[in-house]
Amino acid sequence: MNRTKSTILAIGTFLIAQLVYADWTPAKRLTWNLGDSEVPSIARDSNDTIHVVWSDDTPYAELNNPEIYYKRSSDGGTTWSPIKRLTWTFSGSSNPNLAVDSDNTLHIVWSEHIPGSGYEIHHKRSLDGGSTWSASKRLTWNSGYSRQPVMAIDSKRALHIVWYDDAPGQTEIFYKKGAAGGQTWSALKRLTWTSGGSLYPDIVLDSSDTIHVIWSESAPDYSNSDIYYKRCTDGGDTWSAAQRLSWTTGYAMELAIAIDSLKAIHVVWYEYTTEGDDGDILYKKGSDGGANWEKTKLLSWSSADSYDPAIAADPSDGVHVVWVDYDDLYYAKSTDGGSGWTTAKRLTWTSGYSVRPALAIDSKTAIHLVWQDRTPGDYEIYYKNGY
Repeated sequence: MNRTKSTILAIGTFLIAQLVYADWTPAKRLTWNLGDSEVPSIARDSNDTIHVVWSDDTPYAELNNPEIYYKRSSDGGTTWSPIKRLTWTFSGSSNPNLAVDSDNTLHIVWSEHIPGSGYEIHHKRSLDGGSTWSASKRLTWNSGYSRQPVMAIDSKRALHIVWYDDAPGQTEIFYKKGAAGGQTWSALKRLTWTSGGSLYPDIVLDSSDTIHVIWSESAPDYSNSDIYYKRCTDGGDTWSAAQRLSWTTGYAMELAIAIDSLKAIHVVWYEYTTEGDDGDILYKKGSDGGANWEKTKLLSWSSADSYDPAIAADPSDGVHVVWVDYDDLYYAKSTDGGSGWTTAKRLTWTSGYSVRPALAIDSKTAIHLVWQDRTPGDYEIYYKNGY
């Protein structure tokens, strides 16, 4: 091959590579703290402003007592507001979850350590796009630990929250509803009665305000765990029987759920067969309001451990999944409702750990991704977007 042809081929290969990878921006660091910034949650409002919350143990790093922090971007992730601290508890606030209602009110729920009691669920909101925030409101008074709350908001601005709690003697899934944008709250409702334990719930609402909840449930002897599902069509009052979605001899956990405009339910989770084996990311689609479920699909084909998935559906009903593979982030998408998937694309190349991804998609179908990364020496929050 002569030099001219070789040069043209090299340039063409470079341009193709640029086309393949140009749809994601470089990673942007959002925090510079002395402690660990962890477990980010992301949401966007109707103006496509991006809002992010996370926990950080900087104030009392030596005591490992994290607090909740917040920042936002009103220009698609190019520039970001200064960091705003939202809690002052000293005893610890963690696992924040963020959602935005139809009035662009921001809502956060989290698990807060109560000395002498355990962990309880708290809520606060912002009526002005994150500039000011209400006082914290405690939502649970249980004898056990109430952990990892997640939230979805219906068309009437009612908040629907699920979490796991070990007050019954083993971990079970509980539910609570906040009407009128979280101004009044129902009594808590227990959703599971298991002999092994139920963990890692996630929740989503469809366009008819049907509530869909998934969780990981252990066998009585904890020898394995599987994914279960139930739904509610009357605003949280009555719930369907639990439906099993996976059958594994190992452990199915770290699950996430999304729903598209056609009311198709998209579920991903991390599964491994035996302790010490490399895990994979699995996907399942539900239709007819959760009455029917398709065969489980394998999304990751790596020889390394794949875990920590996040999922979101865009306005055109594309489905997007990000997960961790050998401590870096990978991405795949489906443009046909979950039937076919792209080859996994690597998004990070770091010397630390890139974990705990969270996704939001704006009205222009831009994908906004946040995660925690340990490359700086402690965990910090990073961001990138894709088109």
